[in-house]
Amino acid sequence: MGFRLGNVDGRVVLVDDRDGWHDLGALADDDGLADANTALADPERLRTLAGGLDDRSADGVLADVTLGPPVPRPRQVFAIGLNYRSHAEESGMEVPPTPLTFTKFPGCLCGPTDDVELVTATVDYEVELVVVVGTGGRDLAAEDAWDHVAGITIGQDLSDRVLQFASAPPHFDLGKSRPGYGPIGPLVVSTDRVDDPDDLALTCSVNGEVRQDDRTSGLIVGVPDLLAYLSSILELFPGDLLFTGTPAGVGMTDGRFLSPGDVLESTIEGLGTLRNRCV
Repeated sequence: MGFRLGNVDGRVVLVDDRDGWHDLGALADDDGLADANTALADPERLRTLAGGLDDRSADGVLADVTLGPPVPRPRQVFAIGLNYRSHAEESGMEVPPTPLTFTKFPGCLCGPTDDVELVTATVDYEVELVVVVGTGGRDLAAEDAWDHVAGITIGQDLSDRVLQFASAPPHFDLGKSRPGYGPIGPLVVSTDRVDDPDDLALTCSVNGEVRQDDRTSGLIVGVPDLLAYLSSILELFPGDLLFTGTPAGVGMTDGRFLSPGDVLESTIEGLGTLRNRCV
């Protein structure tokens, strides 16, 4: 039995197939599970608890709440640059020989419908599949890596391009970490709820105009190899996030940056949609 996990008022909830939400701490009679990192450390327990939701009255429905980021306080947030050949080509950059890895500081994370404050006139969009670590560990084998994943979600790697390229080498971390520049959600979805976690359609639109349209099978370095690579260098922890890269169509290539009033929609097959208004 798969699960969908969200954040209602700062507490972890499981979501049933009718979009009713259930407070996980109350459901499990263990208030420690109100913390996302703690809950995600045991995906099998989440699957077991999700299997009993049909026999329980929901605490509420998603339509009546504003979801927060499903993993609000990850210990580590990794992101991968130039991981779709189409994006490398439009950027005029060579595909790196090893995964181009940087961090988005956790303070940038926000919810799936939160407004995003544009601090400058050069803020760009990048829809990405985000992997949420479950059991974690060191030196994970690529063939076993998906077993260490709690679930997947949608992310926007919003980027202040002027800040990003204010120095050489670029400030990838700072340029992509202003407050609100990391919308994620709406839910963490276990991989057994999608047909193929290695091949999902993803799109990004601005005011209804599709700007990015690709599939995650286009990743140059796929999720298993990314997790194997990162875990060969450092330990991965429950709740860690991995932004896996973005395809072609970003605004920097033709100067179409985000403006106040723009509505940014990011969709991944089987995972839902982020809808963030720019202010």
